[in-house]
Amino acid sequence: MNKILLSLLFTGGVFMGNISVACGQTEADSSIIAASDSLLVSNTINDMIGQNVVIPKMPQEATFAGEAVPLQYFDVYESLQREIASLTYQHGTMIYIAQLQARYKERVMKILREEGIPGDFFYLCIAESMLQPLASPAGAKGYWQFMDGTAKEYGLEVSPYIDERYNWDKSTRAAAKYFKKAYEKYGTWTLAAASYNIGMNNVDNRKQLQGLNNYYDMQFPVETARYVYRAVAFKTILNNLKDYGFNLSEKDMYKPIETKRIKVTGSVSNWSVWAAGHNTNFKMIKMLNEWIRSNRLDNKAGKTYFVEIPAEGARIR
Repeated sequence: MNKILLSLLFTGGVFMGNISVACGQTEADSSIIAASDSLLVSNTINDMIGQNVVIPKMPQEATFAGEAVPLQYFDVYESLQREIASLTYQHGTMIYIAQLQARYKERVMKILREEGIPGDFFYLCIAESMLQPLASPAGAKGYWQFMDGTAKEYGLEVSPYIDERYNWDKSTRAAAKYFKKAYEKYGTWTLAAASYNIGMNNVDNRKQLQGLNNYYDMQFPVETARYVYRAVAFKTILNNLKDYGFNLSEKDMYKPIETKRIKVTGSVSNWSVWAAGHNTNFKMIKMLNEWIRSNRLDNKAGKTYFVEIPAEGARIR
């Protein structure tokens, strides 16, 4: 390889014009060398970073909640391809999501089945929070990213001490209630899913303006326009990890944590002290019960809560 070109590559220099001409080569020679150098640079970079950047594999067909994704349309195909490509090259994020999926998927899917919701909505949860207890700048919180008002509307407690948007079981059942209501309204799971992002009122307005009831034909703001495709992309990759370059084995995955539930009906002055009394610590309590939002619990009303603590030996990997 041209040594000057290598020097520029590795020192961050700017390549302006044809350096090989300045080294005493003819224009014809330099064009040949430039072409070969370009290929060598490309190969060297790929060797250095350990990857070959290509457009990821696209599925021949795709569905969401049993409803076909019409990949015969170029706009639909390109939208899904964009999300698959974006996620495929987020290596660290996708590895972590795959590991978390192994821990939480069956827990969430069991509730969705009990509520009569298609299992693909699990991937909508991933699109919302990446299976993590996140809070958005807009105020949406928890695994299913409920806003305060919507959370309370669907029966979740939100207080300085307790926020059930961070409770896996209760927030999943609340989300399921929403999905059922939206499906009854629109008659399509795909549009019900889209409404979870933009709201039923906004979907209603667009239905009226556009005269359509099909997510893949309707115009939406960018976030909602990408929303269902992102869920389908998560589904596609996570069910075919090796096809997308993620060579993870069973031992790489996070196992569900074995717990036991402790009934709490009164106030707790200090969760750390409470945890110590149950042979654990506040770190473990928070990890297993993100819905606890304070270091104490004011429970004058005598509500019943179930706090998960690690089963004996569960912390040992």
